[in-house]
Amino acid sequence: MTADGGETPGAPGDDVPLPRILCDTAALAALGDAPAGALWRLAESGRQLDANVVRLPPGHRVDTHREPDLDVLLLVLAGDGTLTAPDGTHPLPAGTLTWLPHASTRALAAGPEGLTYLTVHRRRPGMRVQRPGNGS
Repeated sequence: MTADGGETPGAPGDDVPLPRILCDTAALAALGDAPAGALWRLAESGRQLDANVVRLPPGHRVDTHREPDLDVLLLVLAGDGTLTAPDGTHPLPAGTLTWLPHASTRALAAGPEGLTYLTVHRRRPGMRVQRPGNGS
């Protein structure tokens, strides 16, 4: 309760979402022999964001691609690698925060110790199945 007798927003029993600890990224990054791919994904219902912790073992890469709709933030958690873009190759040491604007072309390559990184972007809307001939 507040001083005026009202309810405190976010109090237990309310339908207001509460902040939550999701994972220990240092522990995930310490998994040096983890397989390639997502080690963790944001999966909470009602979210407006998507996020992933991804591991690229040494010698692995994400080939050149373009994300047409979403800006992406990429934070290197462990290891190192390179970002290749139309303006050249950029080093990605641990701790580097990179903005990948929508419509940009990029590729990632893991360094000799591999590359573990966090990506965050706006959540894609889910697919909607429609009846044939329904234009809405």
